[in-house]
Amino acid sequence: MELTKLLQDAVNYIEAHLNENISYEDVARQVYMSGYSFHRTFSLTAGMTVCEYVRSRRLSLAASELQTTDISVIDAALKYGYETPESFSKAFSRFHGVTPKQAKQKGCQLRMFSPLAIKIKLEGGTMNYRMEKRPAEKFLMYAQHFPNEIVGDGYDSTLSDYWDSCIENGVFKQLERVRTTEKWEVYGICTPSEENSPMFEYGIGVAIDDNTDGEILDKLCAEGFRILETAPSECVVLKCFGEDGHCINDMWSRFYREFVPQTGYRQTEAPDFEFYREGGDCFCELWIPVKK
Repeated sequence: MELTKLLQDAVNYIEAHLNENISYEDVARQVYMSGYSFHRTFSLTAGMTVCEYVRSRRLSLAASELQTTDISVIDAALKYGYETPESFSKAFSRFHGVTPKQAKQKGCQLRMFSPLAIKIKLEGGTMNYRMEKRPAEKFLMYAQHFPNEIVGDGYDSTLSDYWDSCIENGVFKQLERVRTTEKWEVYGICTPSEENSPMFEYGIGVAIDDNTDGEILDKLCAEGFRILETAPSECVVLKCFGEDGHCINDMWSRFYREFVPQTGYRQTEAPDFEFYREGGDCFCELWIPVKK
């Protein structure tokens, strides 16, 4: 499978350069992906970010070396990418539950973290989806740039906090004004980062169509909102069921672990959408542009 080979190539590159100053952007370039797309693919498939993987591998190897050789704690800290013994000891203790000095003692219990072997497990069960064609579209959106590292981190609340701030700051009321119909439909729009950029753009918006008030549209554009134009695309549509945004992250994980391996589709670099509609039967619909 293409996805399996891509991720395994990424892991192999990480392992070959584990003690060097590498970032997920470096790894992404080796597998010919944007930093944003690679970070999301890796973290949602492997269940951890590249940074977490590198840190765990280094601390595992450091423990083994401390216990089996005469390397000093200072030298181990420098070898495994830490600027000071203090920062190394703090990370080491959090990972292993003991200090680096204690790790030198025989009989000390340590934690091993082995290299990943990427295997996509094709599990049974039901995954409902549908394929849709999206035409060329325009959206009015209020957007902000966020670091790629938050993508796929199920514990990060940056985007949910952004939604809360938009509600508090009246962004939704402004978006409602531009619509001439009472029907409530809003999008969370994720635009992949430009090549080599550590940031991606995420915005909350509405479609620009026959139900758009042109005068208010121009006014909002002058106040910091912007227009996004998208090209036609084929999308897989996945319904996210849950009480909050965690169900979106869960569905992204299923997309990479189940849908991609079984169908042969892969995500494109076009914007993807969270579609929220009044009276819907789910938390939101996830629209992901794909191609064979």
